[in-house]
Amino acid sequence: MPKQKTHKGTVKRVRVTGSGKLMREQANNQHKFEHKSSRRKRRLDQDQVISPADTKNLKKLLGL
Repeated sequence: MPKQKTHKGTVKRVRVTGSGKLMREQANNQHKFEHKSSRRKRRLDQDQVISPADTKNLKKLLGL
């Protein structure tokens, strides 16, 4: 049986913490900052934990 390949698009978007949680970047944090408040920009800068419902499928894509 062939080896399962890692999904490279997922690798670029998701990171695994030391405790095994999956983290992702918050959306809406790339451009058009002049229209966003400082408070909103700070909030968007934080990484988000991926929901448990999605974790199982993403771990499979990452080969974990």
